[in-house]
Amino acid sequence: MDDHALLREGLREILDAEENFRVVGEAGDSAGAVAMIAERRPDVVLLDVEIPGEDVTVTVRRIRERSPNTKVIILSMYDGPRLLRSLLAADISGYLLKSVRRQELLAAVRSAHSGDGRVVLAVSQESLAQAQQPAADLLSPRELEVLELTAQALSNTQIASRLNLTEATVKRHLRNIFGKLDAVSRIDAVNKAVAASLITVRDLPPMPRRLRLERNEDR
Repeated sequence: MDDHALLREGLREILDAEENFRVVGEAGDSAGAVAMIAERRPDVVLLDVEIPGEDVTVTVRRIRERSPNTKVIILSMYDGPRLLRSLLAADISGYLLKSVRRQELLAAVRSAHSGDGRVVLAVSQESLAQAQQPAADLLSPRELEVLELTAQALSNTQIASRLNLTEATVKRHLRNIFGKLDAVSRIDAVNKAVAASLITVRDLPPMPRRLRLERNEDR
């Protein structure tokens, strides 16, 4: 399941060339993928992490609802722990970087089809370790304090004053937070932390326009 026809054709050629493998369908967006899978109930699905339509985690959950016995293997260019964690929680059977070799791909499909409960992961050890780390332990207590104040739309200077830190230290904490959450901005970090139940945001003022638009202020 990929929006690039050339990649789908390449995968079809690889899979069709294998004995006991048969490609039963393909789709270029999430809605088409879910509909096709619900109708044909394939044993294994190869799903592009960036397939157009709904978020890939939502797509995986819909696939699992419509066809519980279908195993889902994610194909991705990204090695980020947050995405990996959410997909593992959605019960994927594999997560492969698109840099894997042909035989690694085929081995992953066979492993998923065997139903032995193993999850095939072709990612860095660092990402795997962070993905398996409980969400509550992902950020340090100080990083959580910095992020909670960031969620209140405080500037770096204000956060530094509130926590009795230097502004440089606040920026360092924010860089660490961005890296751990795969965030690209302050508001992105706050949203992801709220989604992961790392912080709770209640009745807070909207983020200033300057902070919403600046993606790399603290990198």
